[in-house]
Amino acid sequence: MNIQVEDIRIRAILATYRKRVPVTEGYVEVKDEGTWKQICDRHWTMKNSRVVCGMFGFPSERKYNTNVYKMFASRRKQHYWPYSMDCSGNEAHISSCKLGNHLPGTGTNSSCASGMPAVVSCVPGRAFAPSSHSGFRKAFRQEQPLVRLKGGANTGEGRVEVLKNGEWGTVCDDNWNLVSASVVCRELGFGSAKEAITGARLGQGMGPIHLNEIDCTGFEKSVTDCKFNTESQGCNHEEDAAVRCNVPAMGFQNQLRLSGGRNPYEGRVEVLAERNGTLRWGTVCSHNWGTVEAMVVCRQLGLGFASHAFQETWYWHGDVSADDVVMSGVKCSGTEMSLSHCRHDGAHVSCPRGGGRFGAGVSCSETAPDLVLNAELVEQTAYLEDRPMFLLQCALEENCLASSAHNTSLTSGYRRLLRFSSQIHNNGQSDFRPKNGRHAWVWHDCHRHYHSMEVFTHYDLLNLNGTKVAEGHKASFCLEDTECEADVQKQYECANFGEQGITVGCWDVYRHDIDCQWIDITDVPPGDYLFQVVINPNYEVAESDYSNNVMKCRSRYDGQRIWMYNCHIGGSFSEETEQKLEHLRGLTNNNVSAR
Repeated sequence: MNIQVEDIRIRAILATYRKRVPVTEGYVEVKDEGTWKQICDRHWTMKNSRVVCGMFGFPSERKYNTNVYKMFASRRKQHYWPYSMDCSGNEAHISSCKLGNHLPGTGTNSSCASGMPAVVSCVPGRAFAPSSHSGFRKAFRQEQPLVRLKGGANTGEGRVEVLKNGEWGTVCDDNWNLVSASVVCRELGFGSAKEAITGARLGQGMGPIHLNEIDCTGFEKSVTDCKFNTESQGCNHEEDAAVRCNVPAMGFQNQLRLSGGRNPYEGRVEVLAERNGTLRWGTVCSHNWGTVEAMVVCRQLGLGFASHAFQETWYWHGDVSADDVVMSGVKCSGTEMSLSHCRHDGAHVSCPRGGGRFGAGVSCSETAPDLVLNAELVEQTAYLEDRPMFLLQCALEENCLASSAHNTSLTSGYRRLLRFSSQIHNNGQSDFRPKNGRHAWVWHDCHRHYHSMEVFTHYDLLNLNGTKVAEGHKASFCLEDTECEADVQKQYECANFGEQGITVGCWDVYRHDIDCQWIDITDVPPGDYLFQVVINPNYEVAESDYSNNVMKCRSRYDGQRIWMYNCHIGGSFSEETEQKLEHLRGLTNNNVSAR
């Protein structure tokens, strides 16, 4: 029979652990018939400890000083749970463990002869190691891991991706279960898995599908040590596996609140800060407040992704006593678990506009879009065109040409354009919608339609050191569903002032023959370059993953022709492979050898 209890906890006993967050060591207690009871340690094993630690977000267990606890236990009467636990160690939750022996004793007075309450001591992952709450904490970054989670809203969740031969790929969900998912979670410094998610419910990945039919015992150090099938016939990205891991209770959600919104997912951001020795609520200065900072707030509160960041919140009536600004200069990288881990001005708050109606605000959403450019298509469609200046009047007015175009003869001059097609997919879980409402859309004469995003992409040509060599430009877009996957209905179109956006499972194609779908390279000398496209560069619209918004290609220009090769999306290779791709001398195609 499996264990059934109302609740379980680790209760810190020693003073040193009582002050720490998270609690990593203490008595294991179960709630039975409404009261908390200790567990007799006579049949307690390290396997049981492993399961309990995993439930509380810790990857492993360790030995502890028994003498201190013996002394402590002898001083007070215990209330023992009448059973013991019998876990094999790979369970994700104690409810999967077997119920052990019944303790001697009657009724509620179970005794634990010559024993004492069972204690666990857990080892937290690096990101959760107890530390003082003051001061800054570096955003956690592991050294080149073999596994990563992508596209998840909260800490410890996401699509599982594995590194193989320098390239990241996904895992097919055939036979995907809690045991295998727990191996992934522990490997990444979390506890056991809360949920093994199938059917690409946390978004579809890109690139190869590396593993299929994973079969773990639960004790492997890495999911790559488990048995698996490398053949993934019959698998596609609609079957990408994901996980939700147990993470330690850090109490971050208690240091922040949203106030005055119409629902719990939105409002003015109010933080708990120490001022003159007392803790009080206050607002965050909205100067430079953006989507990346809002993402951290939503994650900290467990509310998913940010959908919008607000720099004015006068329409939300927050708590008047919390109007004062207590935090300013906030700049996040996006990986932080708490707003206090971001860079900020500390105690020296400076906010010229003040708080109150100008306090920073957010709205959160459980899902987000995720735009990705088709790198292969850029490689296949790139070519040069010498276009006469008299055909480029419209493009000149729209700032799609380099500034030297203003001095080019209208009758006899021409510009050399590097043209290519952009096919932008929405691989996320919700539609990509422009930030601006229709009233702010701009009519573009060249394209004969309204653009809902003035800066949707940056097109640039860089030298191998990363310095811009062509002026490139910021392209504005009208967003629509050009084509969709078989079972998806188109929703957005540019014609007739239609609604704009990109539906999940659809893509927007800007063909190579459209005005401004180019970089003007008239003034660029022959040489080796990096061609780069960045989508949604100002993070104007929230996405579940910004790392795949950059696409880079190596290109060689000989003064007459251009070759594009090694086109790839940011984050699809290991750092080492990425550097090789960008700095590889010579071409692998078109039979041009290294000079």
